[in-house]
Amino acid sequence: MIPLLGLLAGIVVGLVLEPSIPLVLQPYLPIAIVAAMDALFGAFRAYLEGSFSDRVFVVSFVSNVLISAAIVYVGDQIGVGSQLSTGVVVVLAIRIFTNVAAIRRVLFRA
Repeated sequence: MIPLLGLLAGIVVGLVLEPSIPLVLQPYLPIAIVAAMDALFGAFRAYLEGSFSDRVFVVSFVSNVLISAAIVYVGDQIGVGSQLSTGVVVVLAIRIFTNVAAIRRVLFRA
């Protein structure tokens, strides 16, 4: 229940304060969000399967976001940022859909 309350509080604070993201960081935000979603769905899958570890979740969450942002940064530096961004999103989306399929199988036994 505490994580849900924290999520709700974060959404409310974000809507009220309307934080602005520096222009330099804007290309990395979508990648960071998709990487974080991958870690969250992976954690939920592990929880349902009974193998959840908070340490693994934190390391996965932070490393997904940092590695994804680093790949996009390197792509920007060599002039292929949009292609690498697309590649990162595709790979992470495949992982998210794989986790969602596993979650569906556990929840609905289908």
